Amino acid sequence: MAEGSGTLTADIKSFAGQHGGARAVIEYVGKRGARIVLVGEDGEWSDQFVAGGTDVARRACDEAGVQVENEWERELMEQMRPSNDLWRSMARRSMAR
Repeated sequence: MAEGSGTLTADIKSFAGQHGGARAVIEYVGKRGARIVLVGEDGEWSDQFVAGGTDVARRACDEAGVQVENEWERELMEQMRPSNDLWRSMARRSMAR
């Protein structure tokens, strides 16, 4: 989780550089802020929480040169490659319910 908008922008730019580019989806998380989900061109993904809200998240993505999608589109979701660790953690969560 990045603290300042400069650090957030640098983190987004770094992720995009390591994964052949990236696109972002910004999700509103109420008064707490926003979540940026980055999907790399190679299918890897990451997310970051932004306490400042969706406007701060959008500005950081713009400054990093990462395109922000308006919503989750099928093409973007199909591009994501969840890691084995993510699948295991999701299985543990569903089994714990």
